[in-house]
Amino acid sequence: MLDHISIGVRDIARTKTFYDAALGALGYACLSAGADSLGYGKESVEFWISQTDCPVAADPKSGLHVCFQAPTRARVDAFHAAALACGGSDNGQPGLRADYSPTYYAAFAIDPDGYRIEAYCGAEA
Repeated sequence: MLDHISIGVRDIARTKTFYDAALGALGYACLSAGADSLGYGKESVEFWISQTDCPVAADPKSGLHVCFQAPTRARVDAFHAAALACGGSDNGQPGLRADYSPTYYAAFAIDPDGYRIEAYCGAEA
């Protein structure tokens, strides 16, 4: 359904450090980097980030979050650890979310700009 999603941030260098680590743990890479924009994906850019003076205000009650696919549960764990090590904050430790489905394994973090992000793996192991 979606081709890509874009978010705006205040500090592109800080954001690059964060997403290089968090998304790198999932097997994604920065495929496009400019002075004021970044593009992440595997084969093509699906997640764009641009520097702006007026990013969307962080609101934990908004329900807005971005979920990234992870190939394994170990990669979900690595995503969460990398996010916390690079300036993010915890928004849900890695683990099964049986209320979503019996195999829904996910972790949640908040990036340095307040965006809520998730890594998810639906595989059994």
